[in-house]
Amino acid sequence: MTDTAPSYSSVLLHRHGAVTAEALDEGVAAHYGDPVHEQRALARGRAVVDQSQRGVVTVSGPDRLSWLTTLSSQVLTGLTPGDSTETLFLSIQGRVEFAPHVLDDGQTTWLITEAREAAGLADWLTTMRFALRVEIEDVSDRWAVLAATRDLREVLPAETDPVLVWHDPWPDVGVGGHAYAVTEDHPGAARSWYEHLLPLASLETAVAGLEEQGYTLAGSWAAEALRIEAWRPRWGADTDEKTIPHELDWMRTAVHLAKGCYKGQETVARVHNLGHPPRRLTFLDLDGSQHTLPGPGATVELNGKVVGRVTAAQLHHEAGPIALAVLKRSVAPDAVLTVRDAVVQGSDDAAAADDAANGTSADAPATEQWAAAQTVVVPPDAGSVVGRTQGLMRGPRGGGMRL
Repeated sequence: MTDTAPSYSSVLLHRHGAVTAEALDEGVAAHYGDPVHEQRALARGRAVVDQSQRGVVTVSGPDRLSWLTTLSSQVLTGLTPGDSTETLFLSIQGRVEFAPHVLDDGQTTWLITEAREAAGLADWLTTMRFALRVEIEDVSDRWAVLAATRDLREVLPAETDPVLVWHDPWPDVGVGGHAYAVTEDHPGAARSWYEHLLPLASLETAVAGLEEQGYTLAGSWAAEALRIEAWRPRWGADTDEKTIPHELDWMRTAVHLAKGCYKGQETVARVHNLGHPPRRLTFLDLDGSQHTLPGPGATVELNGKVVGRVTAAQLHHEAGPIALAVLKRSVAPDAVLTVRDAVVQGSDDAAAADDAANGTSADAPATEQWAAAQTVVVPPDAGSVVGRTQGLMRGPRGGGMRL
């Protein structure tokens, strides 16, 4: 994984009230002055999110889909123009290295990534070309991503063409996939998500045309709140160098369990059939009395012992403060947990926290804590499907950490 994101600043950051996002979303707006209102508009399908900081890698050539299939966790050979899917590129130990969103236009396969993934993915794919008829290019500096909860092609200005659209398959269980979350009403079913690829030079024109039709801009905080509420994994937020797909319920949309050999397949099959993932994703309802949020990496504790880490937290316009966390598998699903963070999101104590972590200050920053109730996403007994009744772990569709 690449830790350094490309330097980027969106042309939309000059908008009134825009506050620059941090971490994965650096370079675009976290919000434009009213994040809760923006989130409501986004959920209603009347707002768009500037995600032009995202990476875009293209793979062209007649061998592209069969070649990508041999390298990744997903079967892409049957992908037709307009289809959307996602795939994972794993290490030999089965750990997630890249997790692009995938669509094909009939001539080119488009891989939408986080900014910090793009260069590393393009470089790695280039080393794997051998004599195959494929061409790889990092086109992140020419293409932008504009996200929404509906397909905007019919309302985008004509001058923004060409526009390609990736429709998030989450949480549907794909062909060859397997769901670990056991629920008859998966919250992700209520979230439609579309990522529109358009030329970067036409981003302002596209947004202006949408605003003339009553759409507004929403920041990355709004997008994250809807993602967290849907239990949707995100590379770089919910993953670290040890993550395997099973821990995040990524088996449902990004892994084909019946495909041929690929790097990391042995771990995927062994854990799924015979073992259990060592960690598990959980959804947390946080105590809202503090009117603050824990930051990524905040500890999750049980009886004073650290049992996990928060990966993402946001204020949801209906549910209040919510978070995703990755816990040790042994944590009981009904355990009431405590989240503890030395630096509260938005606090002025960040510099003091850095000093304390580096041993340069005698005064450690004050910690803050939140009571947290779990909703299990990946159950402790996930995996070990050999010998089980078929479908036992499959729930029908109803709707940087280190341990």
